[in-house]
Amino acid sequence: MFFDTHAHYDDERYDADREELFASFQDSGVDLVVNAASSMQCSRDGLKLAEKYPFLYFAVGVHPHDAKEMDASSIPELRELSKHPKCVAVGEIGLDYHYNLSPQDVQKARFREQMKLARELDKPVIIHEREAFADVMEVLCDYPGIRGVFHCFSGDRTAAQRLLDMGWMLSFTGVITFKTGKTSLDVAAWVPLDRLMLETDSPYLAPVPVRGTRNDSRNLAHIAAVLAQARGITTEELAAATTANGKKFFGIK
Repeated sequence: MFFDTHAHYDDERYDADREELFASFQDSGVDLVVNAASSMQCSRDGLKLAEKYPFLYFAVGVHPHDAKEMDASSIPELRELSKHPKCVAVGEIGLDYHYNLSPQDVQKARFREQMKLARELDKPVIIHEREAFADVMEVLCDYPGIRGVFHCFSGDRTAAQRLLDMGWMLSFTGVITFKTGKTSLDVAAWVPLDRLMLETDSPYLAPVPVRGTRNDSRNLAHIAAVLAQARGITTEELAAATTANGKKFFGIK
């Protein structure tokens, strides 16, 4: 029923009960998950998880926070990891000027390298953007034709329309359930249904009514219920549409 298009199950916070948690997904209506990468090690670990669990696919890539850790061996290794049949995307990649854990010039250089890799591999990209929309758009415009999704989209309708005009997807998290997430909910309710995906970004951003806890894919039900009400459709209709969108976007049959 549900497709969690962005989670981080390689995170050590799941080490104690990952097996039991995954075993509960089917009964909770979670059919598919994409494990997004944030570092070289996360890319390696994502592959291992995808090999072990049939419902789980993975992406390869390095988050802007970790861009400074990349070296000459990184792109060749990501290329090799991407050859696995369950690798469905490059990401999450992009720019983050809120924390600047990597220098901005390094973030930009590594972002471009990974966009080039995605074009070479003909894989979609998962974009992370925080306080860097103009610079992210500058890079994206230099790589026309690449399919992508803005994960945890937090912009307004104007920003969303620019991405929709480029043929991109927008993905929304538990933020739409927060009191501070009214803009995100407004955009998520407005976006054409065929351009919409859902995610948890687990273990982060647990939705109301479990905000503040370790997040997991079972909480997509809370996110979907809020968005379905805002769109005037049933949760089942929203789940079916967003699952179909995710499978098409990532090429999962």
